[in-house]
Amino acid sequence: MDFSQLLAEKKDTILDKWILAVRKDRRIESADDLSYTAVKDHIPDVLKAMVTVLSKSQENDIQSMVTASFQHGAIRAEQGFDPAEIAREYHLLRTVIFDALQADLLKGIPSEIIRSIRLIDAIIDEAIARCFKSYVEERLRELQKLQASLTLHNDELTRLISANQEYLSQLAHELKHPLTSIIGYSDLFLRQQRRKTDIKDSFSNLEHIERVLRNGRQLLHLINDVLELSRYDAGQIKLQSAPTNVRELIDKVCEMLQPLATGKNLQVVVDCDHIPEKIITDSFQLQQIITNLISNAIRYTELGTVIIMCQVLENQRWAIAVSDTGVGIAPENQAQIFEPYFRVSSSDRPYLADSTGLGLAIVSRLVKLLQGQINLASQVGVGSTFTVIFPLEVGF
Repeated sequence: MDFSQLLAEKKDTILDKWILAVRKDRRIESADDLSYTAVKDHIPDVLKAMVTVLSKSQENDIQSMVTASFQHGAIRAEQGFDPAEIAREYHLLRTVIFDALQADLLKGIPSEIIRSIRLIDAIIDEAIARCFKSYVEERLRELQKLQASLTLHNDELTRLISANQEYLSQLAHELKHPLTSIIGYSDLFLRQQRRKTDIKDSFSNLEHIERVLRNGRQLLHLINDVLELSRYDAGQIKLQSAPTNVRELIDKVCEMLQPLATGKNLQVVVDCDHIPEKIITDSFQLQQIITNLISNAIRYTELGTVIIMCQVLENQRWAIAVSDTGVGIAPENQAQIFEPYFRVSSSDRPYLADSTGLGLAIVSRLVKLLQGQINLASQVGVGSTFTVIFPLEVGF
């Protein structure tokens, strides 16, 4: 019995039943929106090759099956099929073929039946293998294209960020100069007005000018912080290492901030007598760190004390801790306070009006620049302690 002839005669029927089975199978969802032709794809060529392989009189056309399966895998990859769906397709094809040939196979002699079954299985297995090979290759090509596209977009994004940082820095510089002039003239005019007590509505004039001056200083503070942050992110901060008297530096910062503490009746306590007289670091950047930490402690404390403590640690390190009895920071906010523009607030305690959300972001970056690390311990309603650990000698 010529099973190849039987397969050739029933090829169209097998194909229709297979497409129907694929459409009904809920494990092949990718075929739901495909047309008849799209589902059929190169499977007719696989069946045609199977006919020639089963035939004893024709020359085997295994190469056409290989090509058809290879193209089928590539197309299924483009159509969004996953490997399990493709394997299911071929499982259904095998089932439909044997169902179509079963009655005729049972009429043949055992050797012919075994030969035909083995050949059909081998052809389908080879088709699956070739299909998966092309499927994987197509997926790899897609990944390579995606990687190239992502690399291109990443480069463009980096360029845009750099350009925007440069633009932001330039814009801040442009704003800073006229703002400084406005503050200067406002300050001068305010002092002149205070001498002219006979001018009508003098108090109202002074209030307006003071508001302009206060807002101008706040805006200048914000611009300076933005410039500082952009300089760090652009790698433009140049450090200069030199012997630094930390106790003198802290005293100078406390003297500068004393009016702020006195205005709130806060006591500032300094306990830094037990550190070396000279520490090798960048004094300017260290002063910025200490100033930000102490001013923050004062601004967020209404009653009590601000304490600055220093001590020498093992492994050639030293630490400075700034503690307050202020509002404290909730645990869920503690991981975010070093992010730019993040400001802690709540329904009963909004953030301070003059807060820029950049102070601690700058501190964390400068601490890293000075090869240190910063830690926070805080409890809402009790207070906060910021501890910064530095090497005794910072090498650049």
